[in-house]
Amino acid sequence: MVITKKVMRNVSLTAHPVGCRRSVENQINWVKEQAKSSTDERYPSTSGLPFPKRVLVLGGSTGYGLSSRIVATFAGGADTINVSFEREPTETKTATPGWYNTRVFEEAARASGHKAFSRFGDAFSTAMKEEVASLIKEEFGQIDLVVYSLASPLRIDPDTGETYRSVLKPIGKPFTALSVGLESDIVTEATIDPAEGTQTKETVKVMGGEDWILWIEYLKERGLLSEGFRTVSYSYIGPQLTYPVYREGTIGKAKEHLEASAATLNELLRPLDGQAFVSVNKALVTRASAVIPIVPLYMALLYAVMKEENLHEQCTEQIYRLFTTILYTGGPVPTDEDGRLRVDDWEMREDIQAEVERRWALQQEGEALKEGDLDGVVEEYDQIHGFGYEEIDYTLDIDPRTV
Repeated sequence: MVITKKVMRNVSLTAHPVGCRRSVENQINWVKEQAKSSTDERYPSTSGLPFPKRVLVLGGSTGYGLSSRIVATFAGGADTINVSFEREPTETKTATPGWYNTRVFEEAARASGHKAFSRFGDAFSTAMKEEVASLIKEEFGQIDLVVYSLASPLRIDPDTGETYRSVLKPIGKPFTALSVGLESDIVTEATIDPAEGTQTKETVKVMGGEDWILWIEYLKERGLLSEGFRTVSYSYIGPQLTYPVYREGTIGKAKEHLEASAATLNELLRPLDGQAFVSVNKALVTRASAVIPIVPLYMALLYAVMKEENLHEQCTEQIYRLFTTILYTGGPVPTDEDGRLRVDDWEMREDIQAEVERRWALQQEGEALKEGDLDGVVEEYDQIHGFGYEEIDYTLDIDPRTV
């Protein structure tokens, strides 16, 4: 079949296997080059760094989770396990990009002599925890790092069977602001109705830290965590422009719970001399972030400013910098006053945010985006789904079941 890009309300309905291969291979090649002989002091080589060697990534098939797996393996030589929920391909339908990404990554990892396993299914379930624990015991003995990078629209409570759904909404009152879609550079006004009933509570249940704690407790009780074990989960704060829909909205409440969960985990891990961290990362195009109203406009302006200052990073560059300059340097792990790791430091620089705010003030409803980089945002979004590579002929008939 000829696989074409289909996007509805900023959600891609298809993925291209050849393009997904190119995306993953590009990331792997960049990481290998930096790890061996970096010429950029911001991304140092990994020689002598105490990288983890046995890593579990929950949500490791796209975005920051995939980048964590790539960096752990091709910068640090780690064996890895991924848990994610994927749609497999059929003769007439494409898989999720994560399914293709995982196949390509594991092919490359094994060719380099590293163990790489995946389990596809419900990461929130007790059955999945049991399956992964057995795999760790059989193949790794113990693990040194768990990366928690799940972004899900729903969660079924493993004890009660109740289904909880997450929403991206403000709290208390509607929020109206300018926005832009991925399909047009015309600025529009978007209004988001506030959360109702139990929606805030449910979002915390899905996107907060409860399941993160359950995973670490489950693995610790079975003796599967190494001495000095670490775990990290990813979060975002962003500028005040996005606070009503993000930091002060339902997803913000979930992230507050996630950050509080790190403190709980630190107590749990104390006997192992272990540590739990929340890493606050940069605003980037991922399958999850693209559907948040207002965020694509902010990212279009941010991308333009950070590219002009030679500060723009994609997911893999962010995670490489996190691992090599913050999390695994061999010294104390630097945190902010709330104990968080900050890889959003370049985004949140005063001069960067001041310029983004200046450009935001130029935008007018019904007019084309001014001084932004929507093309860059769209390109990144396309490429994480396997589209947008000039060297790939997207008119060719291919089997979506192959990578």
